[in-house]
Amino acid sequence: MAIPGNLLSAATESMDPSPTAGWRPRQNSTISTGAGGRNGPNCLLMRSSAAGAMSVETISAYPVTAGQTYQVFADAAGADQPERIGLNWLDDSYNNVGSVTWALTTSAASSSWHRIGVAGPAPAGATRVRVVFESTTTATNKINYLENVYLGPPIRTSGNLLPFATESSEVAVGDWTVLANATLSRQVLPLSWSVDNYLAGGHVLAITATAAGNCSVLATGGPRVTPGQEYVAYAYLQPPTVASSCWIELRTFDASGNQISADRSTLAAPASTGMYRQRASAVALPNAATASVAVGMDGAAAGQVMRVETVVLTPAPPLAPGSVIPYKDASFEQGVGDWTRVSGAATIARSTPWGTAGLEGSYSLAVASASAGTTVIRSGRRAVAAAGGENWRASILASPGAGTFDAVVARARWWDASGADLGTTGATQWTLPGAGWWQLQADGAVPAGAVEGAIEVVLPAVTPGATLFLDRAALRAVLPLTELTPHAADGYVTLVFRELAVGQLMSIYRITPDGQHAAVRGPLGLIVEQPVTSVTVSLEDHEAPLGVPVYYRLETRDPSATVAATRRTSSVQIDVDRQLCWLKDPGNPQRNVTVMVQRAPDWERPIDQAVYRVAGRRNAVVLSGTRGGLEGDLSIWTRSDEERAALHSLLDPGSTLLWQAMPGMGVSDMYVSVGQIAEGRTGGPAQEPWRAWTLPLTEADQPVTVGVGAAVSWTWADVIAEFPTWADIAAAFATWEDLLLNRRKG
Repeated sequence: MAIPGNLLSAATESMDPSPTAGWRPRQNSTISTGAGGRNGPNCLLMRSSAAGAMSVETISAYPVTAGQTYQVFADAAGADQPERIGLNWLDDSYNNVGSVTWALTTSAASSSWHRIGVAGPAPAGATRVRVVFESTTTATNKINYLENVYLGPPIRTSGNLLPFATESSEVAVGDWTVLANATLSRQVLPLSWSVDNYLAGGHVLAITATAAGNCSVLATGGPRVTPGQEYVAYAYLQPPTVASSCWIELRTFDASGNQISADRSTLAAPASTGMYRQRASAVALPNAATASVAVGMDGAAAGQVMRVETVVLTPAPPLAPGSVIPYKDASFEQGVGDWTRVSGAATIARSTPWGTAGLEGSYSLAVASASAGTTVIRSGRRAVAAAGGENWRASILASPGAGTFDAVVARARWWDASGADLGTTGATQWTLPGAGWWQLQADGAVPAGAVEGAIEVVLPAVTPGATLFLDRAALRAVLPLTELTPHAADGYVTLVFRELAVGQLMSIYRITPDGQHAAVRGPLGLIVEQPVTSVTVSLEDHEAPLGVPVYYRLETRDPSATVAATRRTSSVQIDVDRQLCWLKDPGNPQRNVTVMVQRAPDWERPIDQAVYRVAGRRNAVVLSGTRGGLEGDLSIWTRSDEERAALHSLLDPGSTLLWQAMPGMGVSDMYVSVGQIAEGRTGGPAQEPWRAWTLPLTEADQPVTVGVGAAVSWTWADVIAEFPTWADIAAAFATWEDLLLNRRKG
């Protein structure tokens, strides 16, 4: 993949299809195509012609502006000798200008891909630059490899308030000052970074303890900060091989330069000497004017070295938009923050060591219960600007460790201005199916008068020794995950499911008080294992029963998994006049009509039989088929010309219909086919609009594959918004009925 902003061509950067397209020998070397590249299949192979310095360079010289800083980096490898990279400055006549800006030579040879790089300002008179790659060998036929080369303006972390010379040590160490017991230098180690980590350069900042004890350094010239804004500082730290405590601090200063705060985050290093990203965060105090980053070691031995790379100070990223939970309480990178144990026996601590368990960053909140029982933990109380009744969500992600926590609950707790406890919202119980991170969340209406809120997590430990990891906590105002709206006048329920994962499979079920599950109908038929194509799904359920409470259950799962995540809604109920019934077309709800019942059917259940009378026997031999469903005549009235026309429109296609009546009327919801109908007058003058109908009904199976053609909410406003002209409408719909049903051509 091409490196963004690279002045080099793709072939010169990646060595594909051949490095000879962009590179040439410079001194004591030959070049050829090597295999096993990182940025494409090939790499540059530089081979020594004799003992001594060997080098290659880019064929092209690239335009530069004097005084501006340029960066070069690459991935290199060489089992026999270390290497370095440099910027060879030239004028318009391709004469050397000043000296080559060389990187330090890598501290040791390494056959693994590792980063080399350097940066520096173009000297006066320079108009062009070549990239130079060099190594010193002790014999002929020694080999070094080069790949993934960048030349261009310095690549910085987006949003970093610190300058490039502080974020990276590619230029110098001048943007750092010693606070105590340390010396500063730059080093190039054979560190392997991911091929697309373009923020990591070749040089690292090396902090060496002058004597035994604590040592520290500070980035100078800190940026201005806004009081009340939360900031996060982070850097890669490489601890020394001998035990010591390495840390990073976010420090703030007042307008006079006096330090007013220091928030420290200590590295819990694994038993190795890699680079580990460590984060610290803080909210700028009311009198804060500037901020900076300090790093150091406590308990260091004389001569111990800690190395630092990619130093960043930036406004804290929102782990969830609008969340009032600060970064330290949401991410646990520097400890447990303001979380406390409210009740129970479990303990809470930051996970350890670095990288054991973490979703946001490298740590999480580790909950450990030595005995079975329920523990409740709570975040710090935070001010909320919420109107009573507004929907707020408490959420946190959980990952099982040892043992079992079951029926875990994440909820919000609220307090008013006097500090009185207003109770909790959200009580969904979550079962964690297995390894991985699982989101626990609960929505609820904020109590009237609430001015503070916190997240509570209820943790029932089923087994002694159970552990659980928590991360990415958030408390915020959101649209509800699920939303139900009953429409009694039109006999249906609107369902909205939000924040779905596109590409997963979903099933949606309607559940009645007797526990029966029925799949809800969507555009493609009954929604069972259908793909999610949008993060929000909005449906109209026209087959919801009348007069009884129902709720809905959403199940989603990854196509490659068997475990499904579930969501349950609240209950709703549709109430209509008991003398009325609904006749509905499941596929075209615009045709649904409500009519007055004159007389319910007297049911018959036909059966096919063959009767054989055997000579000499009293009883016949009867061969029977399966008894059929209900058949009978439904007598109804229409009370207006509009109702009469609507009923004709419903019956014309001959579709399977759903007949619904209120509970207690002696009939159940039923899918029916309607035979030859009779429409009669009820007497009176010719202008009398009432009609008496006889509808021969035959019980039918529920249509499974019939999809909802269009929602009842499809209106002229939607047509006007989508189609600029009548010609566009005519091009999309064959008939007026197709327009009514949003049934488009093709």
